[in-house]
Amino acid sequence: MPVWNSCPDVTTIAAAIPGPVRAGKQKTTIIQVTNKSTARLRLGLILLAGGLFARGAGADGDAERGKTLAYTCLGCHGIDGYRNAYPSYRVPKLGGQKAAYLTIALQGYSAGMRQHPTMSAQAGSLSDQDIADTATYFASLGGGTVAAGGTSGAALEAAQTCAACHGQNGISLSPSWPTLAGQHEDYLVHALNQYRDGSRKDPVMVPMAATLSDESVLQLAQYFAGLEGLETTEVE
Repeated sequence: MPVWNSCPDVTTIAAAIPGPVRAGKQKTTIIQVTNKSTARLRLGLILLAGGLFARGAGADGDAERGKTLAYTCLGCHGIDGYRNAYPSYRVPKLGGQKAAYLTIALQGYSAGMRQHPTMSAQAGSLSDQDIADTATYFASLGGGTVAAGGTSGAALEAAQTCAACHGQNGISLSPSWPTLAGQHEDYLVHALNQYRDGSRKDPVMVPMAATLSDESVLQLAQYFAGLEGLETTEVE
């Protein structure tokens, strides 16, 4: 039985988007989607997210400058299996994520859309150019498995809606959306639970995660974590 037992329609999701995004001149058509049509739901999310995340593109990043800025980041993200103290979970792998997504994530921490004491403080101290440079640097590390295409033939009925943006095998369909393949299972559980309780904000993910049970969250996290993809950004 599918995990996604109920899905909000796109008009509900669109209502949650901040005014500047709705008012922006996006070449995106938001279609009406109902629970009766998974295909339309997936298409609607792709179109909506495509217009929403077009904002993520900003200044061109300088990887060399980003390497200097990222020195403190590697104290956590450059150690395989490094754990957040409380709540306890392994910090996310970044090797294989695209610069556009990393930029959006850092902007989220800076703006308070994502909650984490250390990340909020770090991102809040960065300028837009600093964020672009840091994201570009991390995007240059450890992306071989993702670039090779990840696990072939992977499929999970419960992950069909996720696949509309994140790919059936967890390799993102857009540089603005995160790749989930190979990410730590406990981090994926933590991220989904933050969307569920509203401490991590996103106009698409919050209503989607709200429909998930604890069992469903664990099932999805186990599936994506078991796929070939992201790598720890270990630097010699």
